[in-house]
Amino acid sequence: MPPTTSAADTAPRTYAWEIRATGLKVRAGRRKTAVDGLDLSLGTGVHGLLGPNGAGKTTLIRSLATVLRPAEGELELCGTAVGARSDLRALRRRIGYLPQEFGYYKRFTVREFVEYMAWLKEVPKAAVPAAVQRAVERVGLADRADHRMRTLSGGMVRRAGIAQAIVNDPVLLLLDEPTAGLDPAQRLRFRELLQELGRDTCVVVSTHLVEDVAAACSDVVLFAEGRLLFQGTPDELAAAGGPGHPGDSPLERGYSALLDTRAQRGGNW
Repeated sequence: MPPTTSAADTAPRTYAWEIRATGLKVRAGRRKTAVDGLDLSLGTGVHGLLGPNGAGKTTLIRSLATVLRPAEGELELCGTAVGARSDLRALRRRIGYLPQEFGYYKRFTVREFVEYMAWLKEVPKAAVPAAVQRAVERVGLADRADHRMRTLSGGMVRRAGIAQAIVNDPVLLLLDEPTAGLDPAQRLRFRELLQELGRDTCVVVSTHLVEDVAAACSDVVLFAEGRLLFQGTPDELAAAGGPGHPGDSPLERGYSALLDTRAQRGGNW
C-alpha cells in the first residue's frame, strides 16, 4: 500500500528547527511555573525527555502540543510562533500527540477511533482509509482493527493511541510515556518504530525508562525543576556517571550523577 501524502509532506521547510524555545516559561495552574526559562532547540531525530516526577515533563509536552500557551519567552514550532494570539489550526495538522491518558469512545472500533482522529486533524478525506490502515499496521493492530476499543487490553489501547498520533504523518511527534502498559516484546517493536519515524520526523519521547532512551534515542534531554539540566547523546549521559552512582546501567548511573549534582547545588526533589 503506497504511503499517503499529508499537508506536512508538501509544506515548505523554511525553518532550522522543529522546536525552538527561548526563555520559555509555562505555568501549570495559576501560580506554579512548571517550565522555567527553557532554552532548547530540537530537530529531526528521536529525543528522549528524562526527569524525575514533578520535573515539568508533561507540562513541557503539553506546551509543545499547543495545549498550553507560553506564559513568557518564545516558542516556535515548525517555523510558527506560538503565543496568545496565534492561529494554530494549520500547525496542529503537522503535530502528532499522545498524552499519558487519552479519551476515546469505547464503542468505537480501533479503525473508527483512528479515522475519527484523522478527521479531527483534517487529513484529506480521500487519504483517510489508507492513512488509517498504515497507522494501524505500524503499531501491530491490523488484526484488531475492527474490534471495539472496550475489548482491548491496556497495552493495545496504548498502541491505538500511538496509531492516532501518527495517522497524519506528523512533522513533530510528541509521546508522553508511550510504553506504559506495553509488554517487553511490544516495547522492542515500539523502539524499532521510533527509529523508523526519527529518520524524517522530530520525535520527543517523555519516559521514565532509561533503557528506552538507550535503545531508540539519538539525543537525551534531562529536565529537572522546570529547567534544562543536560542535553547530549546517550553516550555523553552515560559518561557523566561512575561506579559510585546508583543504577544498573551506565545510562542510569549518568542520570543519577546529574541529579545528584543538581541536588547538591540546592535542588530538591
